[in-house]
Amino acid sequence: MTDLAPVLSAIWDQDKSWTIDTYSRAGGYKALKKALKQPPADLIQAVKDSGLRGRGGAGFPTGMKWGFLPPDDGLPRYLVVNADESEPGTCKDIPTMLANPHSLVEGVIITSFAIGCNHAFIYLRGEVVHVYRRLLQAVREAYEAGHLGKSIHGTGFDLDVTVHAGAGAYICGEETALLDSLEGRRGQPRLKPPFPAVAGLYARPTVVNNVESIASVPAIVDKGVDWFTGMGTERSKGMGFFSLSGHVQKPGQYEAPLGITLRELLGHAGGIREGHTLKFWTPGGSSTPIFTDEHLDTPLDYESVGAAGSMLGTRALQIFDDTTCVVRAVMRWTEFYKHESCGKCTPCREGTYWLTQILKRLEGGQGTMADIQQLLDTCDSILGRAFCALGDGATSSITSSIKLFREEYEAHVTGGGCPFDRAASALFEYTDAQPEEVLA
Repeated sequence: MTDLAPVLSAIWDQDKSWTIDTYSRAGGYKALKKALKQPPADLIQAVKDSGLRGRGGAGFPTGMKWGFLPPDDGLPRYLVVNADESEPGTCKDIPTMLANPHSLVEGVIITSFAIGCNHAFIYLRGEVVHVYRRLLQAVREAYEAGHLGKSIHGTGFDLDVTVHAGAGAYICGEETALLDSLEGRRGQPRLKPPFPAVAGLYARPTVVNNVESIASVPAIVDKGVDWFTGMGTERSKGMGFFSLSGHVQKPGQYEAPLGITLRELLGHAGGIREGHTLKFWTPGGSSTPIFTDEHLDTPLDYESVGAAGSMLGTRALQIFDDTTCVVRAVMRWTEFYKHESCGKCTPCREGTYWLTQILKRLEGGQGTMADIQQLLDTCDSILGRAFCALGDGATSSITSSIKLFREEYEAHVTGGGCPFDRAASALFEYTDAQPEEVLA
């Protein structure tokens, strides 16, 4: 069985792991001192050579993204850290910032030095006030230690970091919507091109990276490219968080090399809850096509998961056992996407609404066989036609679940409603609510 690889999570169990003293005792900020002695171009090349891919879901090569910035023209350029973690099932960046915020702060400083940025922003979900306070404390400690501010450690490099709390919107996880929100406008995706590397925050060259991506940079600088490439697979290098939730004995964060399988992760997590079997699961959050027990041995890297028909995404592994109604699970996800659609484009705004209504009809025992085909037709009207990836993500669980569990959808029609006991799949004490009103 593949061993876990605690790097970002290595100090999570230490006393006051979030403080600069604990982080420094574990070797923190050693990479920064190394980085400040290197030419910025060498740092960018090292990240390119490491094969680090964006840990926010898209998996785009991080060093290549940095390299897209145009030549320095003497005017500002920015680093923006996307900490607006919102994907259902995804819960890796919030724990990282809560337990080890200095790994992110150090990564921000190194990255800013590499790309020539003098003002970096961390865009955080406003709901997680406790994490916001902890990040503010970590930034304050970094200033007091001389890691931030004017002429950091006498190098002449200046850097200020602003922690910004957003108002709470899933769409702001999309990088251009995040930039609009950061500028004080309504968070909605921008038309691309131009891309943020050319015209991002305040129309200046901008790098937007995920928390885990930036927090991984100090370890690469400190331990070397060969250390990082020694983990993972040929095209998916390094380690990453795998967030196991749902019907599993020991849910939580498992930091492991990319390419580990769900079967191996379940071995670390104690398996499916006692007395039940795996029914379906998401490899990368609710916006990725679902898998079944047939995919237990699929390597969890970008290429293997893609070849099997899904996406690695944020590595949010939501586990559902044989007590779960797939129609109800998909309906709840779709309700989320309907609620979080920004409304900018018609396919997503209207499509997610009607998907929800159809799924409610099926779950409420008022559906027809034609509704199942209508779900697929509506998904086809959204896929590839929405302004950003939210619309595409909303269709993934629907199309994949009908492909894998069509007989269950049909049973909702022939049986006059859901055949599953909702209380049986609940993880906590379940109270049955009044049936939701459905469209006739």
